[in-house]
Amino acid sequence: MRTVRLDEASKKDLLDTLLKRSPNNYEQYSDTVAKIVEQVRTEGDRALFELTRKFDWEGISAANIQVTEEEFQEAYEKIDERLLVTIRKSLKNIRAYHEKQKQYSWFDSTPQGTLLGQKVTPLRAAGVYVPGGKAVYPSSVLMNIVPAKIAGVEQVIMATPCGRDGKVNPAVLCAAREAGADAVYKMGGAQAIAAMAFGTESIPRVDKITGPGNIFVALAKKAVSGYVGIDSIAGPSEILVLADEGANPRYVAADLLSQAEHDELASAILVTTSPELARRVSEEVDGFVEKLSRREIIQKSLDNYGWILLADSMEDAVETVNLIASEHLEIVTRNPFEVMMKIRNAGAIFLGEYSSEPLGDYFAGPNHILPTNGTAKFFSPVSVDDFVKKSSIIYYSREALESVHGDIEYFAEQEQLTAHANSVRVRFEDQEQEG
Repeated sequence: MRTVRLDEASKKDLLDTLLKRSPNNYEQYSDTVAKIVEQVRTEGDRALFELTRKFDWEGISAANIQVTEEEFQEAYEKIDERLLVTIRKSLKNIRAYHEKQKQYSWFDSTPQGTLLGQKVTPLRAAGVYVPGGKAVYPSSVLMNIVPAKIAGVEQVIMATPCGRDGKVNPAVLCAAREAGADAVYKMGGAQAIAAMAFGTESIPRVDKITGPGNIFVALAKKAVSGYVGIDSIAGPSEILVLADEGANPRYVAADLLSQAEHDELASAILVTTSPELARRVSEEVDGFVEKLSRREIIQKSLDNYGWILLADSMEDAVETVNLIASEHLEIVTRNPFEVMMKIRNAGAIFLGEYSSEPLGDYFAGPNHILPTNGTAKFFSPVSVDDFVKKSSIIYYSREALESVHGDIEYFAEQEQLTAHANSVRVRFEDQEQEG
């Protein structure tokens, strides 16, 4: 891996290069995606089936786009029993973690005759997208569906592309059934996002869409945002390891490659204060790449978006970590808990040498659908919060309003909104007339 000494120029170059991976920088695909979205919006099933036949399965129709009970049973017969057991163990941890995120309505009354509060309401329907293509992602099925079900969403549907034979991977289907999906549809790409956003004759319209996907999926989510809610516009996967001289170079190298294998645009970065660790990690990376099955993808990822960054101090290293705002951050230092308190921007933070990133991907419980491309500065992981909405509750008795109506009227008049002031004043006209 290339090693770069950190300074202001190298930081700027690094950030500029990383931002090139953002879906916002792939405008050459925007027109194509916009046409697909509009076609599905206006033509419904006809456009959805036409596009699915083109990209996935020629036999798609209204009769078979939804996965049937027989197909679920077939998936359970085909799945490796150990994988099913592992999915269930993971599901238990994911549920336990997300249960702690639940929020409840609250109300606060006063003797003066006021009641203020917040009403928490689950979304009516949610659509979750699970990608196919370069790999199979039953873990993403769990991460999408579990928080929606815990939130109390009435209808959770899942979209995932099928193969050329019209089949969905058995592990994906079993994960969907175990997590509680209400329906699974064989559709992928921008057309699947549009179908869930606007509804078709076969696909119900949802209120929010979550889940990662390729550039066409990301741009489609951007295009339908506002018609429905979305979690975020996800870019390629990324990992940043912050380590000092005490870190195990073999562990660090292995963790960097765990994300580089996702695709050619994935980013893997080590930030360290130790030149010796930098040298040894680079050697370990070279050794691992020769042995790993996805070495071509890994090598392209490292060539384009892999760095070892040498910082003069831990303070400078932490500043760089916060600038990059990585999707996954591992802290492998003498006191990772102390360093963690200085981190402002990261999607998920892994502490210590035995908390490797795949622990979060598959098993620990926190969600692995995370903000990418620096958006961890303002976005959060998918959570139960994504599947509820909140309404403010306001109640004032006449007596409570009477004591403050003059202030409200004055405030409104200062903004030259006289109808606002009048809306309050009319309630006390009788007093004015008596006066």
